[in-house]
Amino acid sequence: MQKIKLWNGIEVPRIGVGCWAIGGTKSNDGPSTSYGSVNDDDSRAGLNRAYEMGARFFDTASGYGAGHSEILIGEEISKHEDAVIVTKFGYPIDDVKNISGAPDVSPQAIRENIEGSRRRLKRDTLDLVFLHLNGYDVDDAVEVFDTLDELVHEDKIAAYGWSDDNAKSIAQFIDRPHFGAVENDLNLFTPATEMMRLIADKGSVSICRLPLAMGLLSGKFSGGEKLPDNDVRAQAFDWLRFFKDGQPSPEYLKMLDALKDLLTFGGRTVAQGSLSWILAYSPHALPVPGFKNTKQAEENFAVANMDLLPDHIMSDIAKILGSF
Repeated sequence: MQKIKLWNGIEVPRIGVGCWAIGGTKSNDGPSTSYGSVNDDDSRAGLNRAYEMGARFFDTASGYGAGHSEILIGEEISKHEDAVIVTKFGYPIDDVKNISGAPDVSPQAIRENIEGSRRRLKRDTLDLVFLHLNGYDVDDAVEVFDTLDELVHEDKIAAYGWSDDNAKSIAQFIDRPHFGAVENDLNLFTPATEMMRLIADKGSVSICRLPLAMGLLSGKFSGGEKLPDNDVRAQAFDWLRFFKDGQPSPEYLKMLDALKDLLTFGGRTVAQGSLSWILAYSPHALPVPGFKNTKQAEENFAVANMDLLPDHIMSDIAKILGSF
């Protein structure tokens, strides 16, 4: 099994479990930030099946379904002491009204958010928490990480990190003693070269979000599909790349079509080939693909038991990507 050593010395399989999708929808007005409606029974079954197969790393956030993702993990996974659970803060939430508020990382808001996560996750000490504001001002972030240091000393959290894609920003904080990991975009279309170089130089860990490019690298889209209005991929957010106007982006589908024969090497599915690419690309990478049902959870985690993609496949993939 492919494994990676975390900031706390614990080794876990190199495929984690991403829990954004299972948070489901929120009751907020405005554009959806969820992956649409989900079935909690399917979510619970998927969480338990992933753990049964060997998954030990679970990635969530208080903002995923306004705490609902954390509640499910707290009920199904937190009882397993060997499960590493990381969460994120930055958006005040009401898990009763199922709503989240505007970003707030004042010391008081951070403490309230962490207390809520501890309650929902049923953990006295959280393994690691990420600042969930990508692109947050570096100067303002000093107070955030100072507050997190206080929470470490109070045993509320064991470590912290930042979910961010700017290597220069991360470099300002990565040497702090309790800075455990970075969460950043990493997939076939997003190599994150500068960030991965920094993480390798510092011997840190990259928790890879969007490892399947918001589902486009699952291989299930062929073009022309229209996602429902309550799906984040159907919104007009300027940061959406892989989907536009609720449909998969034609340029990325074209790239994927050129890669499919290579990604399915050794009997892999397209999704498994995409995750396998990440594992071969960097030994510091721990992708956290999402799921909505047991079948997806099984397909994702099976990659941890596969050999790395051979060098000639990685080289051929790089050539094709370089041609676009």
